[in-house]
Amino acid sequence: QVQLVESGGGLVQPGGSLRLSCAASGSIFSINGMGWFRQVPGKEREFVAAISWSGRSTTYADAVKGRFTISRENAKNTVYLQTNSLKPEDTAVYYCAADAEYSQLSKGYGARYWGKGTLVTVSS
Repeated sequence: QVQLVESGGGLVQPGGSLRLSCAASGSIFSINGMGWFRQVPGKEREFVAAISWSGRSTTYADAVKGRFTISRENAKNTVYLQTNSLKPEDTAVYYCAADAEYSQLSKGYGARYWGKGTLVTVSS
């Protein structure tokens, strides 16, 4: 089993930034990809970004390209999502995800492991 714990959400004004963190623990040797999804109440969960365990591959949803950056710190088994130029439509619960298959994440299919989510609210 893999446990994922997110942090870093909060309230931010439009145009602002937040850095989300996701710490992984447990059977992390089984993971080949980690990423972020987000969900607004009443809507389906949508893919945001993914990164391979090596960090050499990254994938972004079109809606966040150029504004969000995913990265990882292997020594801490942690993945980050730097969110810049935030818009009200970025408001959502952001979920960290991990899977044995990077493509499962990068193609937006989902993941085997999920965190509990962290709320990001973009509002003036």
